[in-house]
Amino acid sequence: MKRNFIPLLAAALLAPLPAAAMDVIQGELLQGWVLPNGNRVAAIRMTMAPGWKTYWRAPGDMGIPPHFDWGGSENLSTVAVEWPAPTVFREKNLTTIGYRDQVLLPLVITTSDKGAPVMLNTTIDMGVCLDICVPATLHVQGLIDTDATRAVPAIAASLAQRPYSAKEAGLTKATCKMAFKDGDLQLEASLTLPHAGGQEMVVIESGNPDVWVSEADSSRQGDILTAKVDMAHVSGATVAISRAAVRITVLGSNHSVDILGCTPD
Repeated sequence: MKRNFIPLLAAALLAPLPAAAMDVIQGELLQGWVLPNGNRVAAIRMTMAPGWKTYWRAPGDMGIPPHFDWGGSENLSTVAVEWPAPTVFREKNLTTIGYRDQVLLPLVITTSDKGAPVMLNTTIDMGVCLDICVPATLHVQGLIDTDATRAVPAIAASLAQRPYSAKEAGLTKATCKMAFKDGDLQLEASLTLPHAGGQEMVVIESGNPDVWVSEADSSRQGDILTAKVDMAHVSGATVAISRAAVRITVLGSNHSVDILGCTPD
């Protein structure tokens, strides 16, 4: 596997943002509903100019992960972004993962005051791509003040597009074997899992934003899907990975699978 660090790749991929590209992506806050525990569901809809795309939370070996800053929000304790299953874009010598034209990102919001509205204020730094990739910053803000308890169809539909859980997909075993080679940590995951369809892609996340993870080399024999990655700290520091924090996503043509954690081999 070829070792490349995300900061270097981002610098190579990003070009200065042309004035005409400032409007290639727009954001809109959607009201959702109140959960039985008093927390809230809302969503951010991102709409891109025709043909443009943006990245998933784990964008591939040469992608730019989006970064959310919720500073300035009120009555907001935590936010969980519920990512619908993304598309794998395979081009010559380049594979990225994301969404084209439009994506609706559901938000599960934990509030401090269960009966009060939420003032949501977020800045999203991301990459958007057509023939080249350019940086974009999206500002989305608004008051979430609905008292509805019925699910909003558009948000519910996006929630339904999330990857299957390990249990739903029929995973029976997920192990991770780790070893150091040439100063890098190598992780090999072995998944006992029915085929997800087509050319499966495995994405492994370390659980540490400062740890770079290579694109996985994967193979399947029957119900056993194996994937290998290199990991390295972006500053060159020692890498320490918890198996419980490892997140493995299998992207297939029939469905996708979200696997949280693995056990020793």
